[in-house]
Amino acid sequence: MVEWLFGRPLVIALAVCGGAISILASWCHSRRLLSEESIASLNKTAYAFMGASMVLFICIGIFGVGR
Repeated sequence: MVEWLFGRPLVIALAVCGGAISILASWCHSRRLLSEESIASLNKTAYAFMGASMVLFICIGIFGVGR
């Protein structure tokens, strides 16, 4: 059960999704497609994905889970 949570594919997928959402927010902001509140929400979501990826990466390194 825990293997998929601390697996490399999930860490990479979270980081890539966070980056894609961040790029989307920047693109929408530059073209004024969304309101400032919506762009702020997209950026917060992107940081949440990237933060989760970093936390899992650190946990894998410290605890050696998933090896």
